[in-house]
Amino acid sequence: MGNFEKAFAIVVGVEARLSLDPNDPGNWTGGARGAGVLKGTKYGISAKAYPNEDIANLTLDRAQALYRADYWNKVSGDALPYPLCLLVFDCAVNQGEGIARTRMQTALGVVADGVIGPKTIAAAQASTVEHWGAFMTLRRHRYEQSPDYPRYGDGWSNRLFIVCLLSGA
Repeated sequence: MGNFEKAFAIVVGVEARLSLDPNDPGNWTGGARGAGVLKGTKYGISAKAYPNEDIANLTLDRAQALYRADYWNKVSGDALPYPLCLLVFDCAVNQGEGIARTRMQTALGVVADGVIGPKTIAAAQASTVEHWGAFMTLRRHRYEQSPDYPRYGDGWSNRLFIVCLLSGA
């Protein structure tokens, strides 16, 4: 099993069920509470990000194709070592691929311009558990800044711990 397949299995396992929480802005096609249609999120594929997808009937194969094209490839997952590729991929799915790229660069100590080029790849290849921990801490800080943190913060924190534990790092 390759890194994408391992990472996908972990992330989709965290995301798996259909959520129709009306308080979650990601569940609405308009990207805000009460905006558009409440279609929900399934396998981490949200109505906000994919307003034209049939979320309730989304298949695992379709979710995997969307994950690879819109998250894994956009964070250069194939060029990142395991488990960093998993941690960054999970961030892309849950917090956005732009956030994932810049937070990774910050944790690696390279210019956080959001462009995954040779310097970022070299730093990623040389990264250690301290870099991975710094990346996860930056993710937690971002969650804490969200106005939704009081409602969803414990779940987001659990997600960070679960992904770290399942990474095998």
